[in-house]
Amino acid sequence: MERKSSDLNIFAFWKKQHDAWKITVIRTSLERLGYKMVFPYLSLFVILLGANKTQLGLVTSAGLICSALIAPLLGQNIDRHGPKKMYIFGILVLLGGYIAFSGAKIWQVAALGMFLHQMGATLGGQSCSNICGNCLSNKDRAKGMLVCETLAAGALGMLGPLFAGWFMVNVMKVEDTPTSPEQIRPLFYLAVLFTVISLVLIIFKLDVKSWGNAAKAKRSAIKDAYAMMKADKNCFKWVLMVGVGRLPMAMIIPYLQLYAAEIKGANAEILAAMTTASAVTALLCGYFVGVLSDKYGRKPALGINIALYIAGLLLLMFGKSEFTLVIVGILTGFQEIGLTIAGSIQHELVPAWARGRWSGVNSFVGSTVSAAVAAIAGIIYDTIGPQWLFIIYIAAEVLIRLPLLMSLPETLRYEVNENNFAALK
Repeated sequence: MERKSSDLNIFAFWKKQHDAWKITVIRTSLERLGYKMVFPYLSLFVILLGANKTQLGLVTSAGLICSALIAPLLGQNIDRHGPKKMYIFGILVLLGGYIAFSGAKIWQVAALGMFLHQMGATLGGQSCSNICGNCLSNKDRAKGMLVCETLAAGALGMLGPLFAGWFMVNVMKVEDTPTSPEQIRPLFYLAVLFTVISLVLIIFKLDVKSWGNAAKAKRSAIKDAYAMMKADKNCFKWVLMVGVGRLPMAMIIPYLQLYAAEIKGANAEILAAMTTASAVTALLCGYFVGVLSDKYGRKPALGINIALYIAGLLLLMFGKSEFTLVIVGILTGFQEIGLTIAGSIQHELVPAWARGRWSGVNSFVGSTVSAAVAAIAGIIYDTIGPQWLFIIYIAAEVLIRLPLLMSLPETLRYEVNENNFAALK
């Protein structure tokens, strides 16, 4: 009985965890607060400055390609020296993106902001993921990662779009969908502020000095990736799943709000309400999905989250009312929870000492696939039809990722054979 009580007591769970993990949760919460304020208007801001959807897709693609190329080297550095320096690097790149957004007068500068934002979020997330993986035990990993998701994407993620919607209507006097970039720009100033605070927090409060081993010999990132695929067939299956799981970053998230505004006629308040509803899902369901995942397994938890996200996209395409769009926001909130459950599985497929490089391999594959898709997503939106972005993604989930998920072992109690990974040492 004591164990069950502890599982459901988020405050008791927080108290017993590693300080490095707690600092990471606070930092992620600050970053998500800033991001969720600008998220409903991010793509629209670039479009209003003069870019078209094809250019928007190409910019997203460029950021993902650079992230992919850097990710394996970043992973090696994390395994050798610990995650702090690389974490700071990722946050600095993210900060540069928000600064570019806040000062952009032409779409090319805003495009630079989107490029840096995409890169910084990916690189910072790689270090963040490594800290979660190494601070949390298997029996607590999904709960711990979803505490972060509940606080970051939930409580503060809900506050961000609520404030943004209020600000747009009451301060900027936007009655319908924003028609000028100047109506959106002040939100980026606040995003800069929160990013600076999170940077200072990591510099002065994150203590991971004992992490990593600088004496490890340098190896080729390509050889490391090949060694992991060879060590365990489940690693190969997983990177294929990562390619599909990262598709929303390139072909759904950048266009979902745009689709709601242009095709479904959503105004500024509805766009903010959709993002808020998504955050409410994380707030109310995140931690409890983690508890269930740590008790019953990762595979059923991830499968259910994927199904709910697909249901949200189907409702977006076929729904006809403003209320339906809010329901879409609720259901699409499960994508972030599912992404976190997937992160739990990822950490449990390799030895702890190789997680930095493993995250680099996953980030490389995910970013490369996303970059290729992002390059054509805008073209699909403008020419074939925006609904095809959702149709293609749903087909990839049903035909590729879900069957592969069913073929994986349940990693909750999975014991990695470290001898198979000896070539990485």
